[in-house]
Amino acid sequence: MKTRIWVILIIALVCAAVVVFLTLNIKSKITNLSERSESQTELVNLAKSFEEKGNIKEAKASYKQLIADFPGAQSVTAWQKKVEDLNIKLLFSPVVTKECVLYEVKPGDSLYKIAKQLGTTVELIKVSNNLKNDKIIVGKKIKVWNQPFNIYVSKSQNILLLKSGDEVLKTYIVATGLNNSTPVGTFKITTKLANPTWFKAGAIVPPGSPENILGTRWLGLEIASYGIHGTTDPSTLGQQVTAGCVRMANPDVEELYTIVPSGTEVTIVD
Repeated sequence: MKTRIWVILIIALVCAAVVVFLTLNIKSKITNLSERSESQTELVNLAKSFEEKGNIKEAKASYKQLIADFPGAQSVTAWQKKVEDLNIKLLFSPVVTKECVLYEVKPGDSLYKIAKQLGTTVELIKVSNNLKNDKIIVGKKIKVWNQPFNIYVSKSQNILLLKSGDEVLKTYIVATGLNNSTPVGTFKITTKLANPTWFKAGAIVPPGSPENILGTRWLGLEIASYGIHGTTDPSTLGQQVTAGCVRMANPDVEELYTIVPSGTEVTIVD
C-alpha cells in the first residue's frame, strides 16, 4: 500500500514539474516574441527617422539590419525595396561611400578624362556632385565612384539586376525576346546613345517618334543589333515579347545609362 502511494506521489510530482516547465517555456517564448517584435518596431522607426533626416547611409544600414534579423517578416520585401532605393540615392548624392574616392581636380582635367581614368560616367560624376554643367575647378575635390558595375539579366524572370561586385544595387523589371530569342552569354556594353534613331528595315524612325521602339536610351552590346533600351510600350514589361533586345521602362534605362560606363559586363541567362 505504501509503495503504491509513493508511486502516485512521484507521478504527481513529475506531472507538476512538466506543467511548470511547459508554462515557463511558453512564457519565455511569448516574452522573446514580444521583445523581438518590440526591437523590430524600434529598428523600423530608427530607419524611418534616418530617412526623414536625409541620413542615407544610416537608413540603408538599418533596413539591412532588419532584413538580417527578421528574414521571415511580412515586410522583408518592402525593406529590400527600401535598400535598393537608398542605393540609388547614395549613388546620386555627394555622400562618399567605400566604393568612392574624393578626387582632386588637376590642371588639364575634364569630366570625360576623369570618368575614363576611373571607369565611371560623366553623367554619374555630374549628378553625384550636383554639377549643372561640365565646368570643374582645379583643386576642388569631387566624389567619383570607382568600383566596376555589372549587369545580370534573367530571361525566365524578366528581371535585370544592377550589381557592384556581389551586391545587388537595384532590380528592374524588363522585357526579353519572344521565343527565347535574347542571346545567352556574357557580353560588354560597347555603345551608348541618348535618344537613339531606330534604323528598321525600309525606314528610319527619329528619336521621340511614338513608333521608335528604342525609347530614350540605347546601350548596345558587342553582339550586333542587340542591346538594352527603353520602350514606347511599358505595358509589355515583364514579358517575352521583343525581337531579342532587353527592354526597360524609359526612366529605368535613363537611370542605368547614367550609372554604367561602356565596357560594363552584361550576363544574360535563361
